Amino acid sequence: MRRKLAAIIAGTATAALLLGACGNDGSDDPTDGGGGEGSDGPVTITITLNAIAGGKNAAEAAWIEDWVIPEFEAAMAADGRDVTVVFEPQGVDDEDYKTKISLDLQSGGGADIIGMDGIWVGEFAEAGYIQPLSAVGGSAVDEWEGWDQISDAVQNALSFNGERYGIPQGADGRVLYFNKDLFAAAGLPEDWQPTSWEEVLEAGRALAESGVPIPLQINAGTAMGEATTMQGLLPLLVGTGAEVYRDDQWIGGTDELRDVLEFYRTIYVDEQLGDAVLQQEAAGRDTSFAQFAAGEIGILLEGDYFWRSVINPAEGVGTAPMANRDEVVGYTRIPAQEPGSGINGQDFVSMSGGTGRVLNPNSDNPELAWELLAFMNSAEAYEARAVDGLNITPRADVNAELLASDPMLTFVSDEVLPITAYRPGLAAYPEVSLALQEATEAVVAGDPVDDALANYADAVAGIVGEENVDNG
Repeated sequence: MRRKLAAIIAGTATAALLLGACGNDGSDDPTDGGGGEGSDGPVTITITLNAIAGGKNAAEAAWIEDWVIPEFEAAMAADGRDVTVVFEPQGVDDEDYKTKISLDLQSGGGADIIGMDGIWVGEFAEAGYIQPLSAVGGSAVDEWEGWDQISDAVQNALSFNGERYGIPQGADGRVLYFNKDLFAAAGLPEDWQPTSWEEVLEAGRALAESGVPIPLQINAGTAMGEATTMQGLLPLLVGTGAEVYRDDQWIGGTDELRDVLEFYRTIYVDEQLGDAVLQQEAAGRDTSFAQFAAGEIGILLEGDYFWRSVINPAEGVGTAPMANRDEVVGYTRIPAQEPGSGINGQDFVSMSGGTGRVLNPNSDNPELAWELLAFMNSAEAYEARAVDGLNITPRADVNAELLASDPMLTFVSDEVLPITAYRPGLAAYPEVSLALQEATEAVVAGDPVDDALANYADAVAGIVGEENVDNG
């Protein structure tokens, strides 16, 4: 895996420039201040995130610069320690940022605290670029009070092979949204909570009979990209009890994946409860947002992003705002295929994504870096971050206070995050994800499920090697 990651770096046109910019092992770093761990002299700790003032993730950058740095430096000064925190902002494409931090870590340099997408953690861990938090930050890591506030499911966002490699920055979850007005017209309950896929289909059929143009929308196809995998196939797959990667094996042509593709076929081909053409359009997902807001879609599988940033009625916030969102839009947990058939024997399932922060094993001051990382993930820090808008944090105590005014986000925090699952943070995942998207696209276009399944199994074997594929 180290060779694979190194090959990605070597193949990047900007690699040489980035290597020159990322520093060295710190031995002649002019910002080091000469103070290592245990030194009485001044010490400098660095943070890098893909965030920058006036650009990408600007609110995150402002929080670091305006709150984290001055507050932490003041706390250190009160403790008699001379600590300077330097923020190294980035504002680039995610893949360029990934290449930069890869080069930093590979060369023995880089910031003490590094922002990282959770889906990269396994790849970086296998390459040896990052290490478990406790191996870097020491015994204080496992004693941190914050772990009691972050559920095991959410901790998995920055974990690999059962070990914590970082702290999640935030949390999200997928749910089924539904239009209460359309449900009422179809004779369906306002407090709808399906307990199986069949009950979802039954609601779709009732909506179709009442004249709803698109009763049920679950993302499919390659045009919607990763939204197909995260807001479609993976939530269904974990509802069968299977996962895309488990026990060092990638899922192949299994019965569980066949059931998922059969469900797609039922929706889009056999019963035409969804719009098959929509799945092939480049702007299909955005179109589905607008159609839901217009009352043309009855049920939609999406993340809490949809509530916060798409149909949000606040002026200048929503991209498809619904003035009556709070009254008309319902939300409910995604059922497993049958009660108890989900992963871990669950009745309900979800998928989550997100980013977090890791400690650099090359740090000259790893224990102090952990102090800063813990500080950045304290309840006080998340409360300060919330001034720019509500988001679900990884901490239950903070969510209980900050999300009290938003019942939907509270619902995700309380009911969805404890049952959620995550994508594997491995280098092969994006290619496997594309193969899954292609399988759904073929089924929605009318191809036989067995053909789509066989083609997927061949594709994934070509990506990861047949010996690494579980075909059931």
